[in-house]
Amino acid sequence: MTDTALVDPLQASDVAAYLKRHPDFLTDYPELAAQLQLPREQGQVASLATYQLQNLREKNAELERRMAEFIAVAAENEQLMQRVHELNVAVLRARTPAVAARSVIATLSEDFHTEQVRLMLFGDAALPPADWLVLEPGGRASIPEFADFLAHHEPISGRLTQERLQRLFGQHASEIRSAAVMPLGELGLLAIGSKDPDHFQPGMGTVFLKMIAATVTAALARTQDVV
Repeated sequence: MTDTALVDPLQASDVAAYLKRHPDFLTDYPELAAQLQLPREQGQVASLATYQLQNLREKNAELERRMAEFIAVAAENEQLMQRVHELNVAVLRARTPAVAARSVIATLSEDFHTEQVRLMLFGDAALPPADWLVLEPGGRASIPEFADFLAHHEPISGRLTQERLQRLFGQHASEIRSAAVMPLGELGLLAIGSKDPDHFQPGMGTVFLKMIAATVTAALARTQDVV
């Protein structure tokens, strides 16, 4: 402070006395410590300067931690984008829905490092039988476990209930610890399962899951099936 007195009735001596009675005042108001102008002296002022320095170091450490998190997320998103791109290329190269479906399953299994992939289709599908293909001629009504999921038209990821896992992965349901499920419009749904309980987490990568679903839906909507 450069003024010797504050606006009446409060005096600078009153402020000093208050701070002496409450030595932990700056702990509750750290932003005030960062704004104080300190003289170059020894003793208690040096302690306050040390406090300010420590406070700044902690803030810098927190900023560095957040920056590292942002960089990690950016790197992960870049990898996901590359995988989605490779999936798009594989589907574009396929000349029929059958080839496109096989390409999708192979790409998801290999590039996304998952143990189980399931393509569930409603009604009759012009696809040859496969262990990754699940047909539900009854459509949405035949899978009440996913009624709310299909109603919201949004992907889900994380740890699913045992009923949902059983419907999707059958005899392999007990092996799956986390999964991502994507709606394919009126065609059905696509599910990816992992033995790692943290591989798919709630809310992760929903944009990329939607991109994958859009790609698969477009591929399956092709009318020609020339093998």
